[in-house]
Amino acid sequence: MERTSKENYYLDIAQTVSERSTCLRKHFGAIIVKNDIIISTGYNGTPRGRKNCSDINYCMRDELNIPRGERYELCRSVHAEANAIIAASREQMLGATLYMSCIDAKTGELVPNTCSCMMCKRQVINAGIEKVVVRETAETYTVYNVSDWIENDDSLSGKFGY
Repeated sequence: MERTSKENYYLDIAQTVSERSTCLRKHFGAIIVKNDIIISTGYNGTPRGRKNCSDINYCMRDELNIPRGERYELCRSVHAEANAIIAASREQMLGATLYMSCIDAKTGELVPNTCSCMMCKRQVINAGIEKVVVRETAETYTVYNVSDWIENDDSLSGKFGY
């Protein structure tokens, strides 16, 4: 039996965390790891105390046919990365790695080619996280160095989505 790589071990956990998502579009799960210790977890869902999209069966962005990565001010959810960052202290996050997985809520399939939105990138940068690892398939993933997000500031590009 071949041992699971450390990256896929943490991505498996992030994918399990995504099962708590209340979004009708995509189920994201994120975990922050430092020195092989899980610092925090987060999934996308409505703020505490508000009704979940999955409970009211309504998504404003779906109703308005808004593409992924755009017009997040209309989304009722807090993103997985943001929820994981909220749950940890900055000291714990300095130099840490954030692992993220995304499942399509309608098909149950992994969603490749996802990444943090511009808002979450800013939060990841300020949290002091060093790397973001995003699951592409059950075995493959993409590693993003957060320093590249600082150097290549996509907020100046005029492009929307991801």
